[in-house]
Amino acid sequence: MNRLKGILMIITGAMMWGATGPMMEWILATSDMTISFMLTVRLIVAGFFVLLFLKMNGRDIYQPLRHKVWLQQMIIFGVFGMLGVQLAFVGSINASNAVIATLFQFLAPIYIILFVSVRHKVLPPAAQVVGMIVTMVGLFYLLTNGSLSGFALSAGAVAWGISVGFAFTFYTLYPTRLMKEWGVLLSVGWGMLIGGGALFLTSVTKMQAGFVTLGDWKITLILSLAIIVGTVAFLLFLGSMKYISPVETSLLSSFEPLTAMIISVIWFGSVLGKWQLVGAIIMLIGVTGLSIAGGKVKEEKGQLIKR
Repeated sequence: MNRLKGILMIITGAMMWGATGPMMEWILATSDMTISFMLTVRLIVAGFFVLLFLKMNGRDIYQPLRHKVWLQQMIIFGVFGMLGVQLAFVGSINASNAVIATLFQFLAPIYIILFVSVRHKVLPPAAQVVGMIVTMVGLFYLLTNGSLSGFALSAGAVAWGISVGFAFTFYTLYPTRLMKEWGVLLSVGWGMLIGGGALFLTSVTKMQAGFVTLGDWKITLILSLAIIVGTVAFLLFLGSMKYISPVETSLLSSFEPLTAMIISVIWFGSVLGKWQLVGAIIMLIGVTGLSIAGGKVKEEKGQLIKR
């Protein structure tokens, strides 16, 4: 029963995260709202309500902030983890589209494998090398649409896309100790609040113009949905790790780009080029291979390789 619960959690969370991409793409395309304003509101509001929920259930939400070491780790996670993921993801959406941005995050397993290999001074297993090569072949088709005459994506879109993978890598690896010590909800709540607060301080002079855009009820509605859906997606993704293995989590999270693609086609009428679609499928196959190989390595050698 717990395994089924975990599977349902990650599928639901992946689909919800995939749905937030088109929502934010629509907001940026149809209004003058800036990325910094949208993320500031999203992170602060979501973090506030997560912490309020814990407070109302009797949790001492300020406990980790009383310890210098944990406070420092919370700040690092909030600024470079939570805010880094959100900023890179939305920046990639703005430079390309929600589908491309979601696919780029699947480069994270490659970065994680390379990081672990360098840190432990060992070569990755052959199965993981094959998985990385397959993923990079898929990325080539995604970027070029099968033509060597030029990129199908702009240089800015590629740069933002690569940063998405790095951001998800840091977001996955760094908060392990935090979440083990203080739990998922408290870590995510403070991460969102700290990340949103840091972004607010760097763009406080631009906030007033952003509030003007909220005068359109449609913008406010979609932003509210993005906040709610995105927050629940984060919690479901991280919470599913209690019931299913990282391998299953990685495999089932492939629902993210599929959801983003379906919604984008219906909502915007946008589709990938023929070879870009082939590249997307190849990337998903490569990431699946990386996930399976990573699970085998963990079982056989005790090496932690997580997405």
